[in-house]
Amino acid sequence: MDLDNLIKQFQKKDEKAFETLYGMYAENICGVIYTIVKDQERAQELCQDVFVKIWDKSDTYNPSKGRFFTWILNIARNTAIDELRSKAHKNNKKNLQLDSFVGILKHDKDFNNKIDVIGLESLLIGLKEKCILLIDLLYFKGYTQKEAAETLKKPIGTIKTRIRACISEIRKNRNL
Repeated sequence: MDLDNLIKQFQKKDEKAFETLYGMYAENICGVIYTIVKDQERAQELCQDVFVKIWDKSDTYNPSKGRFFTWILNIARNTAIDELRSKAHKNNKKNLQLDSFVGILKHDKDFNNKIDVIGLESLLIGLKEKCILLIDLLYFKGYTQKEAAETLKKPIGTIKTRIRACISEIRKNRNL
């Protein structure tokens, strides 16, 4: 069965389609969540939550707005960031030192093989270090622009301008 038909069956609440999609994407989704929350057990729990969410919201997926995997990935990313911003997580992880997600992409070959399904590595090629740092803080560690400005000791206007420039560079890389 091709992916489009599988997704249509999934949207009709076909459990076999759900199981197939889970088998296809769970490892990658759990891996992305783990890179954000840095807790394997919690990442597994959040991954399950993500799949419950996509099951409940399956009718909201619109193929004209993007790939199915990207839709799931956005839900997973938002779920993981919500977890990071929760009081419970902050209290449990006060002493946790987060490794750079982008650094993982550059140095962990096994991780690269799993994550590059979303094409992230190719989008980061040629980006300046300040862009990589900003993307890491804002999109993978869940910082707000204000928090990133405070962390980097830069004015918030500078952060906003840089991230717009960085996203423009990523868009150029996407079109290559």
